[in-house]
Amino acid sequence: MLQLTDIDAAPLLPGHVRVAMQAAGMAPVDTKLRAGLLQQLVPISLPKIPGRDGAGIVTAIGAGVEDVQVGDAVCVMPGMLARGTTLEVAVLPQQQLVRKPAGLGMQEAAALLQPGASAWIPLMRTASIQPGMKVLIHAGSGAVGSLMVQLARHLGAEVTATCRHANAEYVAGLGAHRVIAYDREDFSTLRDQDVVVDLVGGSTHERSYAVLRRGGHLVWLVAAPIRDRGAEFGVTVTRAMIAEDRDILQQVVDLASAGVWRPAVSRVLPMAEIARAHELLEQGAVTRGRLVLDLT
Repeated sequence: MLQLTDIDAAPLLPGHVRVAMQAAGMAPVDTKLRAGLLQQLVPISLPKIPGRDGAGIVTAIGAGVEDVQVGDAVCVMPGMLARGTTLEVAVLPQQQLVRKPAGLGMQEAAALLQPGASAWIPLMRTASIQPGMKVLIHAGSGAVGSLMVQLARHLGAEVTATCRHANAEYVAGLGAHRVIAYDREDFSTLRDQDVVVDLVGGSTHERSYAVLRRGGHLVWLVAAPIRDRGAEFGVTVTRAMIAEDRDILQQVVDLASAGVWRPAVSRVLPMAEIARAHELLEQGAVTRGRLVLDLT
């Protein structure tokens, strides 16, 4: 169930920042948490405020806070077990927020941190993408995949991405050298890829092993468990773990400030329609970028 309600304001503790929230990004993981599908991985307590990232204006700072001031526009990414971002006023540790890039509006900024961290960590930390590498990115039109395509191209990789045919032109415009429409083509005919990034799981994961060269790297970032066939195909298989690391969050906004990537907002709904937002995500109706809630 999702319902709007009043809650007590969180106290402003030392090292924390109070933020008047203006927009919140909605991610598929929000729907999985709500539905109880991740109870073994993320033992949340109910009631739970959803929302993994968002943007707003700093209204107060606790003792010892540095780097941000009252009036700053910020992007936030609270911990998975903490209060989420779909609320009027958030109080977060200063490590979970960074200044908003000047070139992004609030709704774009609300769609940046969680997808950005989910793109940065697999490519930069897990796979260590280098110029000239052949990289296959699944779900290249989504919130995470679209940023991955832009970053991998920036890093000098030879980028192939999968998506629906309806999104092929969009993904090519993000910088993919080759786009494979999975509803018309079979990506598993590819060979000699250095890295595959799996944002889908299931049969897509199973068919990704054969496209890698021996010694290649399959990086996965999905909630459902996978069957590790790395030894069979002579490849490394790694699950990229996403954390609320402020250094990484700063890297994410720096890339946006430099114009390397820009988050895509597929649709904006008012806060009162959060249940509708979850329905759209569960139906697979959001195929480009992120759905955002307007909290104003």
